[in-house]
Amino acid sequence: MHKDTKRREALLYHAKPVPGKIEVVPTKKYATQRDLSLAYSPGVAEPCLEIKKDVNNVYKYTTKGNLVAVISNGTAVLGLGDIGAEASKPVMEGKGLLFKIFAGIDVFDIEVGTKDIEEFIQTVKNIAPTFGGINLEDIKAPESFEIERRLVEELNIPVMHDDQHGTAIISSAALLNALELAEKEIDKIKLVVSGAGSAALACANLYVLLGVKRENIYMFDKDGMLTTNRTDLLDVQMQYAKDCEPMTLSEVIKGADMFLGLSVGNVLTPDMLLAMNNDPIVFAMANPVPEVDYNLAVSTRKDIIMATGRSDFPNQVNNVLGFPYIFRGALDVRATKINEEMKMAAVHALANLTKSPVPEQVNIAYGETKLTFGRDYIIPKPFDPRLIATVAPAVAKAAMDSGVAQMEILDWEKYEIELLDRLGADNKMLRLLMNRAKTDPKRVVFAEADQLDVLKAAQIVYEEGIGIPVLLGNKETIQELKSEIGFDANVAILDPKTKDEDETRKRYANSFWKKQQRKGVTLLEAEKWMRERNYFALMMVNEGEADALVTGYSRSYPAVVKPVMELIPKAAGVSKIATTNLMMTKRGPLFLADTAINPDPSAEDLAKIALMTAKTVRMFGMEPIMAMVSFSNFGSSSKETAKKIREAVAYLHKNNPELIVDGEIQTDFALNSEMLKSKFPFSKLVNKKVNTLIFPNLDAANITYKLMKELNESESIGPIVLGLDKPVHIFQLGASVEEMVNMAAVAVVDAQEKERKNKHTEK
Repeated sequence: MHKDTKRREALLYHAKPVPGKIEVVPTKKYATQRDLSLAYSPGVAEPCLEIKKDVNNVYKYTTKGNLVAVISNGTAVLGLGDIGAEASKPVMEGKGLLFKIFAGIDVFDIEVGTKDIEEFIQTVKNIAPTFGGINLEDIKAPESFEIERRLVEELNIPVMHDDQHGTAIISSAALLNALELAEKEIDKIKLVVSGAGSAALACANLYVLLGVKRENIYMFDKDGMLTTNRTDLLDVQMQYAKDCEPMTLSEVIKGADMFLGLSVGNVLTPDMLLAMNNDPIVFAMANPVPEVDYNLAVSTRKDIIMATGRSDFPNQVNNVLGFPYIFRGALDVRATKINEEMKMAAVHALANLTKSPVPEQVNIAYGETKLTFGRDYIIPKPFDPRLIATVAPAVAKAAMDSGVAQMEILDWEKYEIELLDRLGADNKMLRLLMNRAKTDPKRVVFAEADQLDVLKAAQIVYEEGIGIPVLLGNKETIQELKSEIGFDANVAILDPKTKDEDETRKRYANSFWKKQQRKGVTLLEAEKWMRERNYFALMMVNEGEADALVTGYSRSYPAVVKPVMELIPKAAGVSKIATTNLMMTKRGPLFLADTAINPDPSAEDLAKIALMTAKTVRMFGMEPIMAMVSFSNFGSSSKETAKKIREAVAYLHKNNPELIVDGEIQTDFALNSEMLKSKFPFSKLVNKKVNTLIFPNLDAANITYKLMKELNESESIGPIVLGLDKPVHIFQLGASVEEMVNMAAVAVVDAQEKERKNKHTEK
């Protein structure tokens, strides 16, 4: 992508539709005068008086218990340095977003306009009553050390400088597992550290607590080895200074068991790697260029155990594995601080989670057959849904055991369920989908690439590594639009109407005619149809010259479905195709079917739609829990619509007893587990969270998904076509760029699945 285009896209993202990335949303009703009188005067006086009686009631009546301040003065922002408080605000808002989506924690970002330590500390102390915790961010050393130390001592809420401790906690978990694989004892290893900033020092300090001998740690900064005769070192650095003549990195690395890099790229050479002990542990965490290239390192030492800070290599040390869940656990027991015991609990929780069987959802997201504990998997993946229910309870329990908790958790099983429910606001489904697509990108035909929004979607698909676009349409128009949006990648552009495609068009027409000649199609008609981009694109997929197709942006759904039905065969065992929409709701992902194809399916059709939808739900790494919905509940109506649903459910119960499905049932009972358990305790859906709704007809399904999309602002992926032999997916007329990108990712994952199935069948 052009630098200017990327810059423009980043600025537009932050500016539109409203400036910034986070907002304050009311949690109580406010529609009537009565609501407002309770929210403010005079009703608000009552909780105020209760808090005055007992200050701890602030947790009962306000947001304090779930509110963290992300605070910076902008003196050490990412790779940007000292850019000032206002310029740091986008980063702090971003950190707030991560807190929310990974752990359900609300955030106010606070940018403090001072570099003076005392002023900064006093500012934070003065605003601390508002918050349940303080996350210090992007404050330069050495000031950050003193600021954190003082605030931890002088406040009675959790305070943590994530830049220091986040990396330390995550890498410590990775270290424990790496040592186990290398069969090395922690108190005997020689550790060389490149970097002597806040993160490197925090890592070294935590490693010492784990058992690494301080005398076995050799630390370097940009000026060389830390030695006692240097006069430029901070007190916190002097504890790792050696009383000897300075040596070079290449000299010290000889016989080392571990290298920790938190410095700059390419400082660790192959010769240095070869000089290390057997089974060397290398954590090269400079970003974006590690201290040694991953591929170079693993080709140099076959016995290496390596981690980086990058997502495109195994073993990513990513702070998002830690800080959301550490604060979550601390907040939930009202901890007065985040102490060493709580950090250590997070370390061991992460290390142990890596050794547990990995959910299929995670395997799917990362394109793995089966992730298992080993050299390429020494730390959990950021998308692992178990993190919140593993790390947060460990931290909360450590807070209780170490005496800094002000509230106890008595029912740990209930607490873990509550934690998992917090993921419902996002559930990471889109990130899982995109990540899985990126593991094996496929050739995706965009049949209307001379439309600006379609081309933008193709550009994102290409630049994000989701797929390899093939652009269909007027070449001149596409080239002009590519130049306009800065899409300078050399991707295939085809126009079925031009002479350039004469031979291909004739070949496609002949192939199509041979299959359709006994259905009234002439060769002349076939040749004419191949000038139409959807027919041409469908034949590209049929002939294996593309892996998937997305189309439908500029034409009505029925008009696009017609050639699909004519050219693409149904999958084996499928008698009728259907569609499902994945809706991203506050309660989690919800699949709706059939949203676009079958106006009035029979009972048998509904059963088959349910089975096809179940396969798609599993494709997304989830176990389908299905409600077949109606206006009635379990036989309360004798109408034909209700009757056919009962027949479909009976069919599924008899022929697919392993499928969790029930009905007919009204939608509110299907989605409200307490209501269902109270009125229909016999249902197979009791104590389960429904994630799939099968509707009695097209009207109900289509109206519901579009209503949810517009009124609740639920993000929609779909309609996802079910039952075809090839990966072909159709946009809704006028779909947004984001929706088209999502559908392209679905098409890629669908192609991956079909390829895997075909390989399995061939075997």
